Amino acid sequence: MTETIARLLAGGAPAAAALRGTNDRPRLTYGALRDLCTRTVAALNGLGIGRGDRVAIVLPNGPEMAAAFLAIGSGATTAPLNPAYRAEEFTFYLTDLRAKALVVLHGMASDAREVAARLSIPVLDLVPGEAAGDFTLQGGEAGNAAKPGLAWPEDEALVLHTSGTTARPKIVPLSQANICASARHIARTLDLAPDDACLNIMPLFHIHGLMAAVLASVASGGAVVCTQGFDALRFFRWLDEERPTWTTAVPTMHQAILGRAERNADIIARARLRFLRSSSASLPGPVMLQLEQVFAAPVVESYGMTEASHQMCSNPLAGPRKPGSVGMPAGPDVAVMDDDGALLPPGAVGEVVIRGPNVTAGYEANPEANAKAFTNGWFRTGDQGAFDADGFLTLTGRLKEIISRGGEKVSPLEVDGVLSGHPAVAQALCFGIPHTKLGEEVGAAVVLRDGMACTERELRDFAALHLADFKVPRKVVFLDEIPKGATGKLMRIGLAEKLGLSG
Repeated sequence: MTETIARLLAGGAPAAAALRGTNDRPRLTYGALRDLCTRTVAALNGLGIGRGDRVAIVLPNGPEMAAAFLAIGSGATTAPLNPAYRAEEFTFYLTDLRAKALVVLHGMASDAREVAARLSIPVLDLVPGEAAGDFTLQGGEAGNAAKPGLAWPEDEALVLHTSGTTARPKIVPLSQANICASARHIARTLDLAPDDACLNIMPLFHIHGLMAAVLASVASGGAVVCTQGFDALRFFRWLDEERPTWTTAVPTMHQAILGRAERNADIIARARLRFLRSSSASLPGPVMLQLEQVFAAPVVESYGMTEASHQMCSNPLAGPRKPGSVGMPAGPDVAVMDDDGALLPPGAVGEVVIRGPNVTAGYEANPEANAKAFTNGWFRTGDQGAFDADGFLTLTGRLKEIISRGGEKVSPLEVDGVLSGHPAVAQALCFGIPHTKLGEEVGAAVVLRDGMACTERELRDFAALHLADFKVPRKVVFLDEIPKGATGKLMRIGLAEKLGLSG
């Protein structure tokens, strides 16, 4: 049966905990969560918002963010946005999404409020209730929803932007059926059960946290312990107090946890983690082995992307796990394809392609991108890799120019555009610099205008006015000329190596 968020939630025992906070607030049970979803959908319908209407969500990490995703997503389309965005970024995303409303935490200052007012987008204040995750919505004007009621499997459930090699990020629409299939895939891979509790330290405006931590947990009738976000200092306290059975994170978080493991050996010894999961960036083999040794639990590395509603491959929970490999297909069909569309045998390197119920039907209003992305029914991931004889996939590099900084994706052309707006800059090119912990760091090569001067600090401060912190270049190199290829195109790929830079 093709599923929806509402149908996934129907399986949880009414009195069982669905969402938990990291404080003394009561837990939100599955019965209360289902009631919250019913009330929220009715409230949205009364404001003229229904199935297929997009609701932008700007909330801090925590149980309210998880609950808003589930409740709003039960009868409308959720569009979570990074609360750290600046006004310029909110203007782009809210406009591009054609948001019908914006949900913001009551009392929270955010540039999104002013931007929404300027764009005539209704602002709905989320007022937390007594239980962790419970809330009511205030604001908006009465209206009639064109498509009221609970969402159907084919309805759009979630929209996220993916940074591409073009200046304009692409909209990835994911249906109810897409995200629910992904949740089932993850739950099956991890053998999740009602007595499991996930400690979520991932941001909930990303596909990783939304799918792996939240939706896969509720698909299995388990609980989500919703933290305020990753904090290496608090992680071990949460581990001790909340007693989770698993957690999912990006490699940089795991490395930070390892850095504090020795002084928290007593907490680790009494922890009840049955596994740790890593995704969104490559986990170095030595880190995986060290994690397994320190926590005496398996580390499951998975491979995902937004267009696949997250998970595509995973190392098995039981059985052999290969450090440096992203594992075996874990949900969709996964293959390796050559440039001409032919599928390649094990050992041959090519582009990783996928197809399955969790894969987006295509980018929104972007026929050019879709023509490039789909070949014979397969979606081209832009990643290069090869399968070994055991069916494990190893990635050998990215075909795209996206910078992946600790799991955060940065579009180089967006940074180019901002830096080029500085009056002293004649030319700017953003590129990835290899980094031992983050995977990649953001760098920029800059040519100044004749007779003008500017320091690295000035440029970074300028960029910080327009970009979220993770997009601001950590290294700026001033050059007389940026290297070009034979066609005159600026050489973004391999520029760090040419300049002798490493993180």
